[in-house]
Amino acid sequence: MSVRELVVLGTASQVPTRHRNHNGYLLRWDGEGILFDPGEGTQRQMLRAGVAAHDLNRICVTHFHGDHSLGLAGVIQRINLDRVPHEITAHYPRSGQRFFDRLRYATAYRETVGITEAPVAADGPVARTGGYTLEARKLSHPVESYGYRIVEPDGRRMLPERLAEHGIRGPDVGRIQREGSLGGVSLDDVSEARRGQRFAFVMDTRLCDGVYALAEGCDMLVIESTFLDEDEELAVEHGHLTAGQAARVARDGGVRHLVLTHFSQRYTEPDEFERQARAAGYDGELTVAHDLLRVPVPKRR
Repeated sequence: MSVRELVVLGTASQVPTRHRNHNGYLLRWDGEGILFDPGEGTQRQMLRAGVAAHDLNRICVTHFHGDHSLGLAGVIQRINLDRVPHEITAHYPRSGQRFFDRLRYATAYRETVGITEAPVAADGPVARTGGYTLEARKLSHPVESYGYRIVEPDGRRMLPERLAEHGIRGPDVGRIQREGSLGGVSLDDVSEARRGQRFAFVMDTRLCDGVYALAEGCDMLVIESTFLDEDEELAVEHGHLTAGQAARVARDGGVRHLVLTHFSQRYTEPDEFERQARAAGYDGELTVAHDLLRVPVPKRR
């Protein structure tokens, strides 16, 4: 059975706290695992969350600030230590190639696994598989940063009652799917459009076109809300979002499930992030993330 869920490994911004590790997020998407922004301590958080190196197929780094990337060294060495049997692809801003190189080879170890480097240098698709397209959009932060978006292709959902009405059963169901018609019955007569699911990951950024483009129509949006609304000037100065800003992005983009994360250590009441997000007019599913939380991607409507 396919599984689509977010495993939250860490939720702190810049400085870890007693209860929040540096960033780290694993998206389970059917048979693949996509690790986003492995900050310091990610390898240990993976252990605590029951995530193995063998679960990883891609690593996506938004930018090369330490709280989003210092865990790369440990994760990559663990991938090699465990001799992961499949290739792993790493995406990151091309402008940070020197940082990726340093982290990949931070210390001596035996390389046993092929890691394909696929740096990002512009908006658009960065990978295509049979199950999804991975896209990137540039964000607004003091260092070059990209957000990521997963788009599943649209498909068709077969309608059993319509199939029965037209006497289509057994191997003929697959035939009409492949050929588009059968005995004068079209595929449209016995099926309906099924919109592909969409997931977006937006970290350190001010409001910008890229944020809105990534969030548009998403089933789940994981987005930073480093500051509360009363500190919006600080957010803009340092290239971050507030809880209210993140919620308005989700509201305007029709996001079904909003996950807020990347919280400044200055705040001790996570409930206030939810309150401000609701006050901004977002009325969909809302999660204020905490370490080791698992959040299922919403089922299709």
